[in-house]
Amino acid sequence: MAPAPTGAPAPTGAPAPTGAPAPTGAPAPADPPAPADVAVPPAPGEEAAPPGPPTFRDRLGKARSLFGGVVTSLRARGGVDAATWEQLEEALIRADVGVGATERVLARLRERVAAREVAGGEQLVQALRQDLVALLSGMPAPGANGGRRPPAPADRSLRFAGASGRPDVWLFVGVNGVGKTTTIGKVARQQVALGRSVLLAAADTFRAAAGDQLATWAERTGAEIVRGTEGGDPSAVVFDAVQRAAARGNDLVLADTAGRLHTKVNLVEELRKIRRVADRDPGHVSEVLLVLDATTGQNGLAQARTFTEAVDVTGVVLTKLDGTAKGGVVIGIQQHVGVPVKLVGLGEGPDDLVPFDPEAFVDALLAG
Repeated sequence: MAPAPTGAPAPTGAPAPTGAPAPTGAPAPADPPAPADVAVPPAPGEEAAPPGPPTFRDRLGKARSLFGGVVTSLRARGGVDAATWEQLEEALIRADVGVGATERVLARLRERVAAREVAGGEQLVQALRQDLVALLSGMPAPGANGGRRPPAPADRSLRFAGASGRPDVWLFVGVNGVGKTTTIGKVARQQVALGRSVLLAAADTFRAAAGDQLATWAERTGAEIVRGTEGGDPSAVVFDAVQRAAARGNDLVLADTAGRLHTKVNLVEELRKIRRVADRDPGHVSEVLLVLDATTGQNGLAQARTFTEAVDVTGVVLTKLDGTAKGGVVIGIQQHVGVPVKLVGLGEGPDDLVPFDPEAFVDALLAG
């Protein structure tokens, strides 16, 4: 019988001899389980739920880390002694509440302990919560008013008159690097979502990158923008922005400002001039928001004093609160500057700028 020619094809249907064959009747391997962190897509016709806003409890882990051990220790104590006060004072100082504000908080707590309103660690924690919320809310601390007229509650709303033909102007002031321009972009996003027509004024003419950054935010949010020449007169930019807003029917002008000039005197005078120009008819300055970086701690107080000397600051925006253990600076700012904290940054996302809530803030700090 003649041998098959070299290279002849294998008979039709013959299996390729690659490796040992699987045992007859062996079950097919199961599909690997899906990773636990893979989001399940919504069913057809079902919309995915939008992510909720960030919460203080979720984002203040670093600040809470300073208080967590102290709170746990206090709750375990049967009474209040000298060691209790030392432990509590150290935690408040380390959280950058400030010496003055810490002394006031401890003095109020001592009064309540002496009056036998508070006995034991758990009651002391609850009293501390009440007093911190009272300080931040502008209301008198329980049992510590001493017969004086109570301060008015802090107004944390962003004031908007909405007069026809007279645009509201919100000025944003603060040193370079605190997140001022980004804050303006996020506020613009929020106001546009409320249905307001927004115009941005790039009046930080000493920093070209600021104008470019604001232009990017204008494009993202659908807002208009007015820019000047690099190194030009910031007041002229604000003037042009207000005039254009009035002519085009814009509801709101958000104005960026310079954060660093050659001397403090120059900075103060420049901001005063911008404020005067912005408030001329048809403009109306309804907010002057001081932007501070929470990570600077007590240094933010010095910045706040400089800017409050220059313009009538109506509120504080505290950025990067999620990135610091010095969250107690909120208390120091409101006590020393006398201006309410209106907005806080709890992350880098466009929706992570949220209204300040004293109760949620204090609960996040003291959560054991």
